[in-house]
Amino acid sequence: MHERERHRIILSAVQEKPVATVQDLVELTSASEATIRRDIAALHVQGRLRRVRGGAEALHPAQIGSLAAKPFRVSESENVAKKRAIAREAVALCTEGDAIIINGGTTTFQMVHYLTTRRLQVFTNSFAIAEHLVKHSKNQVMLPGGSIYRDQSIILSPFENDVTRNFYARRMFMGAQGVGALGVMEQDALIIQAEQKLINQADELVLMVDSSKFQRRSSLILCPLDRVCTLITDDAIPDSARTMIENAGIKLIIAGATAADQATESSSAA
Repeated sequence: MHERERHRIILSAVQEKPVATVQDLVELTSASEATIRRDIAALHVQGRLRRVRGGAEALHPAQIGSLAAKPFRVSESENVAKKRAIAREAVALCTEGDAIIINGGTTTFQMVHYLTTRRLQVFTNSFAIAEHLVKHSKNQVMLPGGSIYRDQSIILSPFENDVTRNFYARRMFMGAQGVGALGVMEQDALIIQAEQKLINQADELVLMVDSSKFQRRSSLILCPLDRVCTLITDDAIPDSARTMIENAGIKLIIAGATAADQATESSSAA
C-alpha cells in the first residue's frame, strides 16, 4: 500500500474514535508498527493529526456520534476485483422491473456499474449508491429518512415508523462484516437495527461477501444463516466455509474476476 493511501486511511480512522491506536492502524493498513509510527509522526509534523501515546487522535474530532464501522473510502479500495465480480453476479439475478433493496457497503456499491442499463425500483440506504444511480441510470431510486453518516456514506434512522415500512422488495442485497456458523455479523448496533428493518421488507436475502469475510468475526449477530437465500463470494472461499454454506441450505454462487476487474483494482491501488 502506498504512503498516500496509508495516510488517507489513518486520517479517516482518527475521526472514528477518540484515539486510533497503532495496532488499530496496523490492522487497517496491513503495514508494520514501525511504518505506522513513522506515518503518525509525519502527519503530526504536517499538522493533520495529533500524536499521542500509543496512537493518534484527530485535531478536530467529529461532534456527532460515529459508527463502529470502517469508513467507506477506506474499504472502497480493498479487494476491488473480487467485489466487482460479486456485484456482477448479483445484478444478473435481477430482471427488468424488479423491486430490490441494496444495503450500503463497498461491495454492494459495485452493483451500480451493472445497473446503468437496467430499469429497476431500487430502495437503498446508501447515499453513494443513490447518487450514482440517479446520475447514470434510469432506475427509480428511493431513500429512507434519517441522518447521513458521511464516513460510511449511509443513511440511518433511529425511528421504527419510516418509509422503509412502505417498500416491498423481491430481494435485498447486502454485505457483512463477517460470516460464521452463528450467522451474519456486523460491528455496530445502529447498523444492525437499520438492516434488520430492511431484511423484513424483502422475500429473499442475497449476501455479497468476498472470501476474507469468512475469517472475520464480530460480537454482534445480524441474522442467522438460515435467513440467507443466496450467498455470492469469490473462488478463494475456504472449503470449511463452502461446507458450512451448503449445509445451511444456501445457494452458493462463485464469482470469477475478469481481466477488466483486475485492471480496475490495479488502477484503484495506483
